[in-house]
Amino acid sequence: MIKIPGMLMIGASGRDVGKTEFACSLIRKFNSLRDIIGIKVTAIEQDNGSCPRGGAGCGVCATLEGDFCITEETDSQSDKDTCRMRAAGAARVFWLRVLKSHLEEGVKALLNVVGDNAIMVCESNSLREVVEPGLFVMVENSSEKKRKPSAESVAGYVDRFISFDGEKFDVGSDEIELVDGRWGNKMEATAIIMAGGDSGRMGQDKSMLAIKGQPMIKHIYDQLCPHFNQILVSSNEVAKYGFLGIEVIADRVAGRGPLMGIASALEISANDINFVVACDIPQIDMGFVRAMIRQSRGYDAVLPKTLSQQYEPLFAVYSKSVLAVIEESLAAGNNRIIDALSDCKVKYVNPNGAGLENLNTMSDYKGFVGNEKDVTI
Repeated sequence: MIKIPGMLMIGASGRDVGKTEFACSLIRKFNSLRDIIGIKVTAIEQDNGSCPRGGAGCGVCATLEGDFCITEETDSQSDKDTCRMRAAGAARVFWLRVLKSHLEEGVKALLNVVGDNAIMVCESNSLREVVEPGLFVMVENSSEKKRKPSAESVAGYVDRFISFDGEKFDVGSDEIELVDGRWGNKMEATAIIMAGGDSGRMGQDKSMLAIKGQPMIKHIYDQLCPHFNQILVSSNEVAKYGFLGIEVIADRVAGRGPLMGIASALEISANDINFVVACDIPQIDMGFVRAMIRQSRGYDAVLPKTLSQQYEPLFAVYSKSVLAVIEESLAAGNNRIIDALSDCKVKYVNPNGAGLENLNTMSDYKGFVGNEKDVTI
């Protein structure tokens, strides 16, 4: 899977559901901040036989030479999708026509043209099978729930379904963000930053160590902010983290470890879905986090589990349904997270290269920042 965090991919459940209009609305909103590249992808199932797309005479398949073709749109006057993106203010617009069996090859060639760091708004369903974008949304007709095959095949990857009634979309203009070249959408989920440890091996409070000139906990908060509609901090030192401007949840009973911190925060959380992260994991792979959240339906928790059978319960997704079991475990005097989850329906997922690096020691920290002059001791 090719990771392209600067790409916002827009799929569609069927024809004429407002996909291009939504793409144009985003281009109009963000083109004053960054140059936006518009992309339309036409995936062709076959190169002979009956036409898999618009019928005889549409020309999409017949004019394709080779496995893929990239064309830049220069017209902004007609009503073609690519022309509409140009008219909306896209700096450049490209049309990628590609045999579905060569999608990966086609998108790599496209990246060679636009650059790996380009900010893109891309229309496609099929491309999601080979690309992990910064955000993948799918536009649906509010009165028609049946999806076309190309949409159904990638529905499990959708970060946000957007309904269109022919006049307006059910997503506010402030719900999709572009921050530091990455797309975000505030999910109906809570992020809980665990900051209750004693930092014994570090020798000082790790949450306040400097990362890029700011406390590590602020560095983590900034990564989470575009993606969650609520963020909490779990800590008994409420005043220390007041500078973040978010609610700090103290343990109901001190001295019971992170399990009590999770329970206390889950009780306050406004959402059923909660992402728990330790304050010593400075770099968050939001693609992996979103994947865990997508897979959380029907489970009490989703935990990373490596091939060596190591778990990471402090980089995991918890449903509020787990709270009752945790409370029973705490009442029985058991403070271990994994033990509490033994009676829950848990989905274990392979991190697949997602960085879950903990900074436990000063050596870990210095290795992460890579420059001792940035170290604050």
